[in-house]
Amino acid sequence: MGFLGAVTFDIGPMLKAGSVYLRHPLVADYAAWRHVRETSRSFLAPWEPTWGAGELEKASYRRRLRRYGQEIRNDTGYPFFIFRQSDHQLVGGLTLAFVRRGVTQTATLGYWMGEAYAGQGLMTEAAEVAVRYAFDTLQLHRIEAACLPNNAASLRLLEKIGFTREGYARSYLCICDRWQDHVLFGLVAGDRIGGRPAIAAG
Repeated sequence: MGFLGAVTFDIGPMLKAGSVYLRHPLVADYAAWRHVRETSRSFLAPWEPTWGAGELEKASYRRRLRRYGQEIRNDTGYPFFIFRQSDHQLVGGLTLAFVRRGVTQTATLGYWMGEAYAGQGLMTEAAEVAVRYAFDTLQLHRIEAACLPNNAASLRLLEKIGFTREGYARSYLCICDRWQDHVLFGLVAGDRIGGRPAIAAG
């Protein structure tokens, strides 16, 4: 169990894929998370919402983990940190967010990678195992993702995994202090993931 003041939650599954493994974030990950985020700030800034004051402080990290714990318990979000298998180095993060049940059975995939670890195929492995977990274990039917039109690496990643371009949303998200257009992607149970079919949700 992870402990956050008065909040506890299971550390959850460990998802393994090739060179990486994924698990839910812990308090003990703070130093590694801060280092990767801090040293990658200029690399990440064009693709993320503007960081707030104290974004990297421990108090902010603990609030983040409390929110994560609540989302896991409520079945509304599943956050993961990505670690390199060879040395257990934290290299990035990935979230299955905004889980909707009922007739939708959908989640939104989001992700980030530290600058020193980008371009090595690690996120491709991580995202593929995460979407398989979403279909096979969480029994979701559909996963959505959105990407800035000029983020070539992210566009390639989503298409390599098997996502299909489904549309273009104007002024979709506030990224880097500006409302920006996004390319919309979708992946449904039964589509091929990384060249292999996904297991359809029941």
